[in-house]
Amino acid sequence: MIEVRKLVKRFGLKTVLRGMDFHVEPGEFVALIGPNGAGKTTFLRILASLARPSMGEVQIAGFQLPAQAAAVRRRLGVVSHQPLLYADLTAEENLTFYARMYGLHNIEKRIAAVLEMIGLTNRRRDLVRTYSRGMQQRLAIGRAVLHDPEVMLFDEPYTGLDQDASAMLDDVLRTVAARGRTVVMTSHDLARAEDLATRFDVLSRGVIAASATHEDLGKDNLLSFYKKALAGS
Repeated sequence: MIEVRKLVKRFGLKTVLRGMDFHVEPGEFVALIGPNGAGKTTFLRILASLARPSMGEVQIAGFQLPAQAAAVRRRLGVVSHQPLLYADLTAEENLTFYARMYGLHNIEKRIAAVLEMIGLTNRRRDLVRTYSRGMQQRLAIGRAVLHDPEVMLFDEPYTGLDQDASAMLDDVLRTVAARGRTVVMTSHDLARAEDLATRFDVLSRGVIAASATHEDLGKDNLLSFYKKALAGS
Protein backbone atom coordinates (compact mmCIF):
# COMPACT_ATOMS: atom_id res chain seq x y z
CA MET A 1 0.00 0.00 0.00
CA ILE A 2 2.90 2.38 0.74
CA GLU A 3 6.29 2.06 -0.96
CA VAL A 4 9.09 4.55 -0.31
CA ARG A 5 12.57 4.18 -1.80
CA LYS A 6 15.69 6.26 -1.21
CA LEU A 7 13.68 9.23 0.07
CA VAL A 8 15.65 12.42 0.65
CA LYS A 9 14.29 15.68 1.99
CA ARG A 10 16.42 18.79 2.32
CA PHE A 11 15.64 22.21 3.71
CA GLY A 12 18.41 24.41 2.34
CA LEU A 13 21.68 22.94 3.57
CA LYS A 14 19.94 20.74 6.18
CA THR A 15 19.11 17.15 5.18
CA VAL A 16 16.28 15.71 7.27
CA LEU A 17 15.58 12.42 5.47
CA ARG A 18 18.67 10.61 4.17
CA GLY A 19 17.75 7.93 1.65
CA MET A 20 14.88 6.51 3.70
CA ASP A 21 13.22 3.21 2.70
CA PHE A 22 9.75 2.38 4.02
CA HIS A 23 7.21 -0.27 3.05
CA VAL A 24 3.72 -0.93 4.40
CA GLU A 25 1.44 -3.80 3.41
CA PRO A 26 -2.34 -3.30 3.11
CA GLY A 27 -3.95 -3.53 6.55
CA GLU A 28 -0.76 -2.95 8.55
CA PHE A 29 -0.78 -0.51 11.46
CA VAL A 30 2.72 0.98 11.72
CA ALA A 31 3.80 3.16 14.65
CA LEU A 32 6.62 5.44 13.53
CA ILE A 33 8.62 6.40 16.59
CA GLY A 34 11.79 8.43 17.08
CA PRO A 35 13.32 11.40 18.88
CA ASN A 36 12.32 14.99 18.24
CA GLY A 37 13.87 16.23 15.02
CA ALA A 38 14.16 12.76 13.49
CA GLY A 39 11.95 13.77 10.56
CA LYS A 40 8.67 12.01 11.47
CA THR A 41 6.39 14.97 10.75
CA THR A 42 8.31 15.82 7.58
CA PHE A 43 7.90 12.25 6.38
CA LEU A 44 4.15 12.17 7.05
CA ARG A 45 3.75 15.50 5.27
CA ILE A 46 5.38 13.95 2.21
CA LEU A 47 3.08 10.91 2.40
CA ALA A 48 0.11 13.27 2.73
CA SER A 49 1.26 15.17 -0.40
CA LEU A 50 1.68 18.34 1.68
CA ALA A 51 5.42 18.47 0.99
CA ARG A 52 7.59 17.39 -1.92
CA PRO A 53 10.57 15.08 -1.62
CA SER A 54 13.96 16.35 -2.72
CA MET A 55 14.82 12.93 -4.16
CA GLY A 56 13.48 9.39 -4.12
CA GLU A 57 10.27 7.54 -4.96
CA VAL A 58 6.98 7.60 -3.03
CA GLN A 59 4.01 5.46 -4.01
CA ILE A 60 0.66 5.07 -2.24
CA ALA A 61 -2.07 2.67 -3.41
CA GLY A 62 -0.25 2.36 -6.72
CA PHE A 63 -0.07 6.11 -7.36
CA GLN A 64 3.14 8.14 -7.51
CA LEU A 65 3.80 11.27 -5.45
CA PRO A 66 3.90 14.11 -6.20
CA ALA A 67 2.80 13.50 -9.82
CA GLN A 68 -0.52 11.81 -8.92
CA ALA A 69 -1.25 13.70 -5.71
CA ALA A 70 -4.96 14.21 -6.47
CA ALA A 71 -5.55 10.45 -6.79
CA VAL A 72 -3.60 9.81 -3.57
CA ARG A 73 -5.52 12.42 -1.57
CA ARG A 74 -8.85 10.75 -2.36
CA ARG A 75 -7.53 7.63 -0.64
CA LEU A 76 -6.04 9.35 2.42
CA GLY A 77 -7.30 10.43 5.82
CA VAL A 78 -4.87 12.76 7.61
CA VAL A 79 -4.71 14.04 11.19
CA SER A 80 -1.80 16.44 11.64
CA HIS A 81 -0.76 19.26 13.94
CA GLN A 82 -3.04 21.55 11.93
CA PRO A 83 -6.74 20.58 12.15
CA LEU A 84 -7.45 21.62 8.52
CA LEU A 85 -10.86 22.98 9.53
CA TYR A 86 -12.74 26.19 8.72
CA ALA A 87 -13.03 28.18 11.94
CA ASP A 88 -16.06 30.23 10.84
CA LEU A 89 -18.11 27.15 9.90
CA THR A 90 -19.88 24.80 12.28
CA ALA A 91 -18.77 21.20 12.78
CA GLU A 92 -21.68 20.06 10.63
CA GLU A 93 -20.80 22.54 7.88
CA ASN A 94 -17.14 21.50 7.92
CA LEU A 95 -18.04 17.84 7.52
CA THR A 96 -20.61 18.66 4.83
CA PHE A 97 -17.95 20.54 2.85
CA TYR A 98 -15.54 17.60 2.99
CA ALA A 99 -18.29 15.05 2.27
CA ARG A 100 -19.24 16.91 -0.90
CA MET A 101 -15.59 17.27 -1.90
CA TYR A 102 -15.20 13.48 -1.63
CA GLY A 103 -18.47 12.86 -3.49
CA LEU A 104 -20.09 10.93 -0.65
CA HIS A 105 -23.66 9.66 -0.77
CA ASN A 106 -26.12 9.73 2.15
CA ILE A 107 -24.17 12.69 3.52
CA GLU A 108 -26.50 13.56 6.42
CA LYS A 109 -26.51 9.97 7.70
CA ARG A 110 -22.73 9.66 7.46
CA ILE A 111 -22.11 13.00 9.19
CA ALA A 112 -24.50 12.09 12.01
CA ALA A 113 -22.63 8.80 12.53
CA VAL A 114 -19.25 10.54 12.60
CA LEU A 115 -20.41 13.25 15.01
CA GLU A 116 -21.75 10.56 17.33
CA MET A 117 -18.48 8.65 17.12
CA ILE A 118 -16.35 11.68 18.04
CA GLY A 119 -18.76 12.92 20.72
CA LEU A 120 -19.70 16.24 19.13
CA THR A 121 -23.37 15.72 18.30
CA ASN A 122 -24.48 18.31 20.85
CA ARG A 123 -22.01 20.89 19.50
CA ARG A 124 -22.56 20.20 15.79
CA ARG A 125 -24.04 23.64 15.09
CA ASP A 126 -21.40 25.62 17.01
CA LEU A 127 -18.68 27.48 15.15
CA VAL A 128 -15.33 25.69 15.22
CA ARG A 129 -13.58 28.85 16.46
CA THR A 130 -15.51 28.44 19.72
CA TYR A 131 -14.07 24.94 20.22
CA SER A 132 -11.23 24.06 22.55
CA ARG A 133 -8.06 22.56 21.10
CA GLY A 134 -9.23 19.11 22.13
CA MET A 135 -12.62 19.55 20.46
CA GLN A 136 -10.97 20.75 17.26
CA GLN A 137 -8.79 17.64 17.34
CA ARG A 138 -11.90 15.49 17.74
CA LEU A 139 -13.43 17.13 14.68
CA ALA A 140 -10.19 16.75 12.72
CA ILE A 141 -10.35 13.02 13.45
CA GLY A 142 -13.95 12.99 12.23
CA ARG A 143 -12.91 14.79 9.04
CA ALA A 144 -10.14 12.25 8.45
CA VAL A 145 -12.36 9.16 8.75
CA LEU A 146 -15.45 10.67 7.08
CA HIS A 147 -14.84 9.11 3.64
CA ASP A 148 -13.56 5.77 5.00
CA PRO A 149 -10.13 6.12 3.32
CA GLU A 150 -7.81 3.23 2.46
CA VAL A 151 -4.83 4.85 4.20
CA MET A 152 -4.82 6.81 7.47
CA LEU A 153 -1.93 9.06 8.54
CA PHE A 154 -1.88 10.26 12.16
CA ASP A 155 0.82 12.67 13.33
CA GLU A 156 0.79 12.73 17.15
CA PRO A 157 -3.02 12.53 17.13
CA TYR A 158 -3.36 12.45 20.93
CA THR A 159 -1.95 15.97 21.32
CA GLY A 160 -4.48 18.16 23.13
CA LEU A 161 -6.91 15.34 23.89
CA ASP A 162 -8.23 14.71 27.38
CA GLN A 163 -8.67 11.22 28.81
CA ASP A 164 -12.15 10.70 27.34
CA ALA A 165 -11.13 11.95 23.90
CA SER A 166 -8.01 9.77 23.97
CA ALA A 167 -10.17 6.73 24.71
CA MET A 168 -12.42 7.75 21.81
CA LEU A 169 -9.41 7.89 19.49
CA ASP A 170 -8.27 4.46 20.71
CA ASP A 171 -11.67 3.10 19.66
CA VAL A 172 -11.50 4.88 16.29
CA LEU A 173 -8.04 3.47 15.56
CA ARG A 174 -9.08 -0.05 16.54
CA THR A 175 -12.16 0.24 14.31
CA VAL A 176 -10.10 1.51 11.40
CA ALA A 177 -7.59 -1.32 11.85
CA ALA A 178 -10.37 -3.92 12.14
CA ARG A 179 -11.75 -2.74 8.79
CA GLY A 180 -8.44 -3.60 7.17
CA ARG A 181 -7.35 -0.04 6.57
CA THR A 182 -3.65 0.85 6.49
CA VAL A 183 -2.47 3.13 9.30
CA VAL A 184 0.78 5.02 9.89
CA MET A 185 0.94 6.89 13.20
CA THR A 186 3.71 8.90 14.83
CA SER A 187 3.60 8.96 18.61
CA HIS A 188 5.70 9.66 21.68
CA ASP A 189 3.31 7.54 23.75
CA LEU A 190 5.11 4.20 23.44
CA ALA A 191 2.67 2.32 25.68
CA ARG A 192 -0.29 3.37 23.54
CA ALA A 193 1.61 2.64 20.30
CA GLU A 194 2.54 -0.81 21.59
CA ASP A 195 -1.11 -1.54 22.38
CA LEU A 196 -2.46 -0.39 19.00
CA ALA A 197 0.11 -1.01 16.27
CA THR A 198 1.14 -4.23 14.56
CA ARG A 199 4.62 -2.96 13.63
CA PHE A 200 7.06 -0.45 15.06
CA ASP A 201 9.61 1.47 12.98
CA VAL A 202 12.26 3.65 14.61
CA LEU A 203 13.22 6.73 12.59
CA SER A 204 16.64 8.08 13.58
CA ARG A 205 19.08 10.32 11.72
CA GLY A 206 16.82 10.40 8.68
CA VAL A 207 16.51 6.63 8.09
CA ILE A 208 14.65 3.66 9.57
CA ALA A 209 17.10 2.42 12.20
CA ALA A 210 15.09 -0.65 13.25
CA SER A 211 11.75 -2.34 12.63
CA ALA A 212 9.87 -4.96 14.66
CA THR A 213 6.49 -6.61 15.03
CA HIS A 214 5.01 -7.76 18.35
CA GLU A 215 6.45 -11.20 17.65
CA ASP A 216 9.89 -9.73 17.02
CA LEU A 217 9.86 -7.94 20.36
CA GLY A 218 9.71 -11.26 22.18
CA LYS A 219 10.24 -10.66 25.89
CA ASP A 220 11.25 -7.03 25.35
CA ASN A 221 8.74 -4.22 25.57
CA LEU A 222 8.62 -1.42 23.01
CA LEU A 223 10.59 0.99 25.23
CA SER A 224 13.47 -1.48 25.50
CA PHE A 225 13.46 -2.07 21.73
CA TYR A 226 13.35 1.67 21.09
CA LYS A 227 16.33 2.40 23.35
CA LYS A 228 18.38 -0.37 21.73
CA ALA A 229 17.53 0.92 18.25
CA LEU A 230 18.62 4.47 19.09
CA ALA A 231 21.83 3.24 20.74
CA GLY A 232 22.75 1.32 17.61
CA SER A 233 21.83 4.00 15.09
